[in-house]
Amino acid sequence: RRARINQQINKEMRMRAGAENLFRATTNNKVKETVALELSFVNSNLQLLKEELEELNRGINPPIRVEAINVPMIPLGLKETKEADFTDFICEHYGEDSALYDKEIKELMELRQAMRTPSRNQAGLELLMEYYNQLYYVDQRFFPAHRNLGVHFHWYDSLTGVPSCQRALAFEKGSVLFNIGALYTQIGARQDRSAAAGIDRAIDAFQRAAGAFNYLKENFSNAPSLDMSGPSLCMLVRLMVAQVQECVFERVTLTTHSAHFSSHLRLAQEAARVSDVYLLVQQTMTQPLMKDYVPFSWASMVQVKSEHFRALAHYYAAVALCDHMCTDEEAEKSFLQFYVSVPAGPPLSQVLQDPEKRRKLGKAHLRRAVIRHEEAMRVHGLCKILRKMDILQDVLSLTHKRSLDKYSELDREDDFDETAEAPEIKSHTHQKPDITAPNFSTVQVTDIFQRLGPLSVFCARARWGPVRLICLQRREGGLGLTLRGDSPVLVAGVVPGGCAEEAGLREGDYIVAVDGEDCKWAKHGEVVHMLKSCSDKGVEISTQLFLLLQFFFVFCVELLPYSSFVGQKDLAEWDSEVSIGEAGSEESVVSTDTDGEDGHAYECSMRTHVALDASGWHAYK
Repeated sequence: RRARINQQINKEMRMRAGAENLFRATTNNKVKETVALELSFVNSNLQLLKEELEELNRGINPPIRVEAINVPMIPLGLKETKEADFTDFICEHYGEDSALYDKEIKELMELRQAMRTPSRNQAGLELLMEYYNQLYYVDQRFFPAHRNLGVHFHWYDSLTGVPSCQRALAFEKGSVLFNIGALYTQIGARQDRSAAAGIDRAIDAFQRAAGAFNYLKENFSNAPSLDMSGPSLCMLVRLMVAQVQECVFERVTLTTHSAHFSSHLRLAQEAARVSDVYLLVQQTMTQPLMKDYVPFSWASMVQVKSEHFRALAHYYAAVALCDHMCTDEEAEKSFLQFYVSVPAGPPLSQVLQDPEKRRKLGKAHLRRAVIRHEEAMRVHGLCKILRKMDILQDVLSLTHKRSLDKYSELDREDDFDETAEAPEIKSHTHQKPDITAPNFSTVQVTDIFQRLGPLSVFCARARWGPVRLICLQRREGGLGLTLRGDSPVLVAGVVPGGCAEEAGLREGDYIVAVDGEDCKWAKHGEVVHMLKSCSDKGVEISTQLFLLLQFFFVFCVELLPYSSFVGQKDLAEWDSEVSIGEAGSEESVVSTDTDGEDGHAYECSMRTHVALDASGWHAYK
């Protein structure tokens, strides 16, 4: 259903863009009137589709708790995407037939298809993280920093359904990371918060959601879709933190068994803290860029919660003052620090000792509570989607009635004094939310395309010539070549006039196969043995020429001595001579392990730079 809505939104937006262009281009008044009428219909359809998408997002959060009712949470829908074709990558970059890697390509495509519809549990999170981690290898293998490949990544905005398309893999990675955060919000919203264990799971999920959105905000910029822009991610982080704070309040309420003066003061301050953080979210949602983007139901829900928890703060303050007359020294100390500023009138220590003054102050708090409850109910009634949420209506009605009943208990017929204004309660929490950054190492993955060869050599930063097939016929002097290194083995030299030179083998070629057997991962000795074991008919060698590596490697080579690349080892340890000619011949192979420390020097340099594609989308690798 979400995919259908996204497609319809995309269609309507294309129609609107065409109509707007025609409206600007035409000078015929009759045509302008017709186009204006069509635009009104298109905008109306778009509004209905966005409301349908908004309601679909709300539908992810089924009410679970029935006995002691909790206010529903705000989950975030996943971003939808279209299929992407990775088939041409191998042929384009490595000069190999992509059909040889159909199995790997199919595995990657199936993984991407599966992560589009993850289950709403830990398994779904692991699936998204598996694909995200796999994109690291895809990035290193196929996406050079200086240019974009032909694949297009299509993603739809999570809140509006507006499509975005880019060729940058960073957009794909950012969208998957966004969905990780969104899935955490859905898991948190689905928890049964009637028990402490469920509340703890909800807290953990919302903290991890905040961490994912914060990681995305700090490591990606210039997003093509508004849901991944800086202001939107900032709003989402604050919203998740507010929902964590709400869960903390629920746990304090659930675990506070003692009906003491201090315990109710603590509940009041915790509720005030929840109200404050939701007020901050509300202010973020009213910023110019966010005001027309955030769903009206979200803005209404946040405002309702801010008013609701402020009302609860005043209610618990009234209960503490009116239901617990006996207070100790520590409770009195807590009360002296309870308000934002010292209220006018008698000192608070005297108020605690006088039952009548306590009643009047409690009545003032209840009056503020009732006013806040009524404001929450008013805002709730203005939103069509919130009116459909029966559980929210029940919460607001019950808490409002409870405050009214308490106010009636304190009201007296002979009390003609005007109720004073209750002081502002100082917010305080005993557990601050912790933004938990995503830990991608929890899901280990294996490079799907490892058959292409070692990543430090067969990577996107290197440019390779086409694979050449060379037939070598053994002569009396041997094969006439010098080899070095392993994984893959390098042709370090070619004997002038030898069979290798006549066959077209060049210095600098890498041996990738011998007699059809892949040897990109083969060690030096294994390749030597394969060449020694060739028959009198000769041997077929598949080679590739290493054309160039981006300037980062050149910079590293100029900056560091060779001994730094090989890890300060004694160079003599890296050299050995192995004969592959006839017995007694002078032909030799000098072996130097090029897949050691030097294989990572330029890789680390590359991984610390900032890649920028033509569209302006940044990704910190």
